[in-house]
Amino acid sequence: MIDDKLSDVEEAVRKAAAAEIVPRYRQLAAHEIVEKTGPHDLVTIADRQAEEHLTASLTRLLPGSVVVGEEAVHEDPSVYEALRGDAPVWIVDPVDGTRQFVRGEAGFCTLVALAHRGEVLASWTYAPVLDEMAVAVRGGGARLNGRELRAGVPGSCATLRVATSHPDFSTPDQKAALLGLNVPGVDARPCGSAGLEYLAVARGDLDGVAFSWELAWDHAAGLLLVEEAGGAHATVAGEPFRLKGGNALPFTAARDAATVARLTALLGGAAA
Repeated sequence: MIDDKLSDVEEAVRKAAAAEIVPRYRQLAAHEIVEKTGPHDLVTIADRQAEEHLTASLTRLLPGSVVVGEEAVHEDPSVYEALRGDAPVWIVDPVDGTRQFVRGEAGFCTLVALAHRGEVLASWTYAPVLDEMAVAVRGGGARLNGRELRAGVPGSCATLRVATSHPDFSTPDQKAALLGLNVPGVDARPCGSAGLEYLAVARGDLDGVAFSWELAWDHAAGLLLVEEAGGAHATVAGEPFRLKGGNALPFTAARDAATVARLTALLGGAAA
C-alpha cells in the first residue's frame, strides 16, 4: 500500500514542517497560542496549519485515505471513528510537544502514521530543529536519518530508565496507577514529547515508557518505531496495545520483551 511512497511521505512531512512549523519556532505571538482543555493543553497556529497542510498532501498521495489528526478530532470527536473503518488512515500529530515548542525548546516533533484496519503499517517521526527523521515500516525495520535503529537490551544489573505520563496531563487515578514504578531499580521521570521518548527507546537511549492515555496520534508512530527496532509493548493486562482504543491502562513500550514484562508486572501491582 505504501512501499513505493515512503520517500514521498517523508518529503510531505518535511515540507509541512518547513512551511508551517519552523518559521514560527520562537516567533509565536501571544494570540497564536490557545488553551484547549486547560493551561497544560495548548494549541498554536503552527499545529493547526501543519495539520491542514499534511491532510491535503497525504490524502493526495493515497487516494481514498482519510486523516485522523489531533486538531481535527478536537473540533469534531467523531473524526476519531475513522480508526474503526475500512479506509486507510493517516494518524497525525502536527506538533507533538507543543509546550516545548511554545517555550522555544527543540524537543518537539511531527508524527505521522499510516494504519489500516487497526494495524500501523508505517510511521514517520520528524524533529525539525534536531534534524532527525525516523521512519519505520512494518516488517521492514526502523531507520533514523537513513541508519538502522536497534533498541538493544538494558544491562542485566542496570537501573531501568523509564519516561512516564507527565503529572500535568494525568488524573489522580492515572498517577496512582504509575506508582508501581517507584521501586529500586527503576528511575522514572515525566515524559516530554511522547514521540521523541519513543525514539529514545528505539535508539537505546531510554529503556522504556509507560503511559496512562491512549490517544492514537501520540502513540501509533512510536509504537511501530520501537517494535521495528526490536522492542516490544503491552498493556497492564499483558495484551498488545490496540490502536482503536479500549486498552487496559497503563501500557508500556520498552527495548525488549523482558523489560516490558517487568514493567507491566510493576504497573499491574499498582493498578490492582
